[in-house]
Formats: sequence, structure tokens, C-alpha cells
Amino acid sequence: MAEASLEYFPGFGGARLALHRMGAGKPVVLLHGLFSSAHVNWIKFGTAAKLAAAGFECLMPDLRVHGQSEAPHDPAAYPRDVLARDLEALVAYLGLGAEGATDFDLVGFSLGSRTAARAVIAGLRPRRLVLAGMGLEGLAGWARRQDFFRDVIDRFGTIERGDPAYFAQQFLKSTGTDRVAARLLLGSMADTDPADLAAITMPCLVLCGDQDNDNGSAPRLAEALPDARLEMIPGTHMSSVTMPQLGDALVTFLTARA
Repeated sequence: MAEASLEYFPGFGGARLALHRMGAGKPVVLLHGLFSSAHVNWIKFGTAAKLAAAGFECLMPDLRVHGQSEAPHDPAAYPRDVLARDLEALVAYLGLGAEGATDFDLVGFSLGSRTAARAVIAGLRPRRLVLAGMGLEGLAGWARRQDFFRDVIDRFGTIERGDPAYFAQQFLKSTGTDRVAARLLLGSMADTDPADLAAITMPCLVLCGDQDNDNGSAPRLAEALPDARLEMIPGTHMSSVTMPQLGDALVTFLTARA
């Protein structure tokens, strides 16, 4: 398997954020999910290696509060849409997306999809976009999901098997995510008006596990986007990132002719 390098870049407000790189070629930015990391979502199960073998440079940040990135406890470090602002800082740091600069593709999973969609609505312009592990309600009804994760944090260590929050607690425990910082981060996220999805005009792939309803309806999200197609792969929200079909679908979509 190809090795990933590690460096750090300044996010919004100067936060020290980790960036993992793998491969050489066409740049693709990959954003992981909540309580996860670039390693867990993209490297561990071979997805990044598959993209690198197809001629891409995988640019994989650990989002603020995740992985090897800074997790500040100061509420001022979490303005609205801070993750989208961190993404904008990364794109500027890499010299992507500016006039005359190299085109790049953008891939998100779950929280990464929310971040990618919010950044594109705010003006970021990748060549192609992938929203994975995401449905329409995960963008338009974030407040409900936010309350769920706050409850996981507040009851951490006491949630027993059989409780709907149990597996989220166990995943949070396995990644060692800073719970104080995570709770602050949750408050920086806002619902997305479905009408705002009209701004996502580039070709888009909505990619979702066939047993994944955690973020609502992927088919409804694909229908709401101007230029999107839907693809289902095996798995639940947790297991779909482990499937080889994830990397296969990304390579096929990102290498397809316009």
C-alpha cells in the first residue's frame, strides 16, 4: 500500500490542522466523517491507495477536533461553518481553485459531505463533487442529528447496548475524540435550505450504503441537485467506508469523461 505523508497547515483563525497526502497527479480533497479521521475513512481500508493508483493526489485533512488536528476549547474557535472555512483555508494553502490554478475534485463522507456542500454553496468550485453517506435530511435537518450527537457526548460512558446511541458512543470511544471540543464543533453547524442546493452546479455523485439511512434519503438528495447521479454500494453508515466498492465508485466517477 502507498504511504501517506503528514504536514500541517493553518486553518481558520490559525488552528493547526493536519493534512495527509498520498499519490501524485490530479488533486482530490477527501473529507472524513464525524468522530473519524483521514486515516480511518480513506487510508485504512485502501480507498486513498485506489485513487492514487488511478492517477490522483489524495489530499486528506483531519478536520478540526479530529485525528491529529488541533481541538481548541475556546468557543471563539467555532464560528458558524468553521469547517467550511477550514476547507477554504486548505484550498488556498494548496493553491487550488483560484483563477488559472489546477482544477481539483472534492469528496466528502457524512460530516465531510456537509462541509463540502456548505463550502460549495458559499462559492468553492471543485471540478466534480462527491457527497457520500449523506441524504437530503442530513443537510436540511441537521438540528435533529446535532441533538443526537450531543446526547451521545453528554451520556458518554453510560450508554448501554440496545440504546440507539450505543454504537456512536463506541466509535467516539475508539477514536479518542476530544468530547469538549466536539460539543463546541457541533454548535457551529447549521441547516442547509434545500433551495440553496441549486448552487451546486458541477457534476455530483451521491454515494451511499444500501443500508445507510443515518442522514436521510440519498435518492432525495440526488433529485434535489442540478447535475447529480445516485450510486448505492453495500453497507451501513459505519461499514460502507470499509467496502472496496467505495474506492471503485470514486475512481469511476472522477475519471469519467465529461
